[in-house]
Amino acid sequence: MTRKPVSVKTESQYIVKADKELAALLGVEEGSEVNDRTVRLYAGDTVLVHARSLSPLARMPQTMRDQLMRADIPIGRILRSHNLETRRDMVELEILEGEPTFDGISILSRTYKIVHHNHVLMWINERFPIDERWKL
Repeated sequence: MTRKPVSVKTESQYIVKADKELAALLGVEEGSEVNDRTVRLYAGDTVLVHARSLSPLARMPQTMRDQLMRADIPIGRILRSHNLETRRDMVELEILEGEPTFDGISILSRTYKIVHHNHVLMWINERFPIDERWKL
């Protein structure tokens, strides 16, 4: 869309144990290991997206888990490299005002689940700033 390479910069990433709420969200057992990753996607020097993903580690192939854990690779590229048949189930789409994600700029927030074999492989929330950077 921007005709520039997209890069991913990880802001934080850690493994958490699923509590009751997280287990229900992802359809896993309480105590399951979940990768909690927050990234920003850039086109050149411009931040286009702020994203958080939650991924039950037991549901992904080891090579996919390794890629997710050690490299700044977009999730879409990781999924394509593993030839997984997935679908995206939209959960929520909203405009948020006054959020700190992009210094108070209004944002479009979308939340969806990536589903593989009828199980949640990833829960993702993406936030897009509503401003001039989209006038391409």
